[in-house]
Amino acid sequence: MASRNTVAKVLASVQGRCMCPAHSQAFNGARYHRCTSSSSGDHGLKPKEYAVEMSSSSVIYGPGVTREVGHQMLRLRASKELQEPPNIGLFTDGKLVSMEMVRTALDSLESTCGKVHLFSDVRIEPNTESMQAAVDFARDHNLNGYVAVGGGSVIDTAKVANLLSVARDADIFDFVNQPMGKGQEPPPNLHPLIALPTTAGTGSETTGVAVFDYTAMNSKTGIGHKSLRPDLGMIDPHSVATMPSRVTAWSGFDVLCHALESFTAIPYTERPVGPTPSYIRPAYQGSNPISDVWSLHALRMTAKYLRRAVADPGDTEARSEMMLASMMAGVGFGNAGVHLCHGLSYPLASLNKTYQAAEYPTDHPMLPHGLSVIMTAPAVFKYTASACPERHLQAAEILGADISNAKLSDAGDILAEELRKFMHDLGVPNGIREFGFSASDAADLVQAAMPNKRVLMLAPHPLVEEHLASIYENSVTVF
Repeated sequence: MASRNTVAKVLASVQGRCMCPAHSQAFNGARYHRCTSSSSGDHGLKPKEYAVEMSSSSVIYGPGVTREVGHQMLRLRASKELQEPPNIGLFTDGKLVSMEMVRTALDSLESTCGKVHLFSDVRIEPNTESMQAAVDFARDHNLNGYVAVGGGSVIDTAKVANLLSVARDADIFDFVNQPMGKGQEPPPNLHPLIALPTTAGTGSETTGVAVFDYTAMNSKTGIGHKSLRPDLGMIDPHSVATMPSRVTAWSGFDVLCHALESFTAIPYTERPVGPTPSYIRPAYQGSNPISDVWSLHALRMTAKYLRRAVADPGDTEARSEMMLASMMAGVGFGNAGVHLCHGLSYPLASLNKTYQAAEYPTDHPMLPHGLSVIMTAPAVFKYTASACPERHLQAAEILGADISNAKLSDAGDILAEELRKFMHDLGVPNGIREFGFSASDAADLVQAAMPNKRVLMLAPHPLVEEHLASIYENSVTVF
């Protein structure tokens, strides 16, 4: 297998001939030089970003840390100098509510904070209606502290409930990203929120993003702002000991795409600065040398441990490492952002009418987030590779490719092939046709995806609808 130095030598031959915003970056991601050309047409006419801001939730990791949650809530409240008595809500879903982890968290909270209000009606892959139900619950019970025990759906639901319990006169779409919502600034004084993830996938315990289905538009949307980040993520490897094989696989692919997309996103120095003051930076800033460290390490861990975690539920090491990979990828993409795999996945999940994932506790058609994200990945990275081929080759090498004789022009094909191998090994359905979509649906899927420019604009290539349609068309079958 080729070393990083081997690829660096190849790159040396093309340095100075900038072809894209990412091409003048040093191979290890340590330097970010602004290119004379641009991937977005008019970027050269707008001022560019010159700095990157790194922020994340605090994290506690270790087997059994769930039993500390009550004391950690009291500590957070003290740090925020909250005077009113604790009135805590614990959010989870209908499957997890009977699990030991939820019981442990409840016992810990009740012994330290008093009565706890339990909300167990979180919908897996939440929508506008289920989010509103959680908001109503939070407002009705005047909650002033939140604990989320579950996967990304649970944590995202708790984030929105927290936000709208503080902004009591607001509507959820006041804060949803434009153009679907008003994109208003959330209030800064949200209540304490502790997230205890039970899947190794979303990294939501570290991010300020909450995603849900906008039912009226048959598309996903969300709220993205640093103030939504949990104050604390408590990662307990015991929580994934009983995670089903398919849940492990699909959530693991979310980690994989978080890492790949954040590493290949447009460089932060190529992101145009908006009308807000330059020191107010968005949650998603583009690839940067700090996020790269987290994203690449998460990718290495996923390449090493995901297959093992799926194959053997008793492989404690693999499942524990995937929880860490999920968190690390969350720190990476929570500051850099994701792009096409995520942006193009939202219509697939929202427009799915028949596919019901095995081993998920739902009574309705549901396409798991990680599965919808990975389905277009081979086509996406084949498309984006020409923008920053060295990064695509580096990712392919981490996933197992021999790039010793690789050409930069082959980067997309090489990475796509490694992704297909990974997908095949873990039993991914053969393309979006398995969810009821065909090539004739491509144009409609693109139109449903376009409102999600918050993430699509982070792709290293400009948004061309025909190109996005071809990604869907090339994802009808994968193998």
